[in-house]
Amino acid sequence: MPSLVTETGSKSLDGGIIKFTNCRLVKDDRLVEEDLWVSSLTGRILHQQEAFYEYGVSPDQVVDLQGKIISPGFIDVQLNGAFGVDFSVVPENIADYAKGLAYLNKNLIRTGVTAYLPTLTSQRREVYHQALPYLGPTGGRRAAQEGSESLGAHCEGPFLSPTKRGIHSIDVLRSGDNGFQDFVECYGEKNLGVSPHSHGPKATVKMITAAPEMGGIMNAIPEVASRDIVFSIGHSESTYEEASEAAKAGATMVTHLFNAMRPLHHRNPGIFGLLGTSQQTPSPYFGVIADGIHLHPTSVKIAYSSHPDGFILVTDAMSLVGLPDGVYEWTNGERIEKKGPLLTLEGSDKIAGSSTTLLECVTNFLNWTGASIPQALKAITATPAKMLGLERSKGTLRGGADADLVILDESRDDSGHATLSIDQVWKFGHCVYSQN
Repeated sequence: MPSLVTETGSKSLDGGIIKFTNCRLVKDDRLVEEDLWVSSLTGRILHQQEAFYEYGVSPDQVVDLQGKIISPGFIDVQLNGAFGVDFSVVPENIADYAKGLAYLNKNLIRTGVTAYLPTLTSQRREVYHQALPYLGPTGGRRAAQEGSESLGAHCEGPFLSPTKRGIHSIDVLRSGDNGFQDFVECYGEKNLGVSPHSHGPKATVKMITAAPEMGGIMNAIPEVASRDIVFSIGHSESTYEEASEAAKAGATMVTHLFNAMRPLHHRNPGIFGLLGTSQQTPSPYFGVIADGIHLHPTSVKIAYSSHPDGFILVTDAMSLVGLPDGVYEWTNGERIEKKGPLLTLEGSDKIAGSSTTLLECVTNFLNWTGASIPQALKAITATPAKMLGLERSKGTLRGGADADLVILDESRDDSGHATLSIDQVWKFGHCVYSQN
């Protein structure tokens, strides 16, 4: 049944007060039956006790959700593109690049993704210098109708191991012998920002995936971390010892765990070994592609059980999301074949990203692991927000956070198979998508 919306003639603290009622809120690992109040003027969730006991606020609008679930907006930290738009392809007319981003943002939010890291694959430096200025954090404008919001760019490469490059073109890979200076030359100094104590501009880049065993990359990690940029280990031949050294140096994330890295071995667990708790080596966050293609369901379950607080679901989605099956041009002159959800490099069996959505990954995770709905949603809300250092504003329904909300329906068939579907999406306190 559709949600019921009523207007109330009210006195409000700042105007545009909305009360969601008859709903279940995702709070930590629980679903709590509780009202939620937001302001469409400030775009934030309201502190209920302060607003309503001290100021006596009443709502301008009441939304009866009839038992539906309110989740924080979804966050995807590895999205290469969607709906025909590829972040790594810069057209001759740069204005077309901006138009493509606007188109993607308005369509992506319909999938529940209210914030994301636009991801650039391994490219020549010219592509990074052209594209990155358009991919920085956009939240300051707080324009709900623009759709999904960039939290900063994710540069996946080109400082990757040639033997674990996946479909990244070997012609553009770099060894990083000069450490951080090679990052500056490749991505552009302005896009890397400055150290926080310098009070300069923040970085356009929010995350860098690189192989720490390459050249001088290990020595670059502390400088990357000092600029509030996440260093993620990925496309790497790192041994457990090398991965541990990278974690001690400031690496806090692993890109698509199990994929494009040295496999687990009983005498050297490799990068996967970081998921074990240790006082000497902090356990990093890690991305998992739960599309049923990149990983076996049991591998997903093992990873979650090893370090649930670091588990982040990602799509690694390509521009082919939402497009029909066929063969499509990709960067560096190569082509990708799409057959349903399966994407492969033409003429090979190499997996070429995914064409899944974050909601599909959550549904798979629910049914593969037996996790609860709040636990599953945490992997695309609170945990990625915390990894990015944005836990006060994103991935939570606490007062003061951005009013990015996804309203969900839950259903189960006779076998117990769970399905979540999107009923509404709200951005900064404004409804930007409704199924009805």
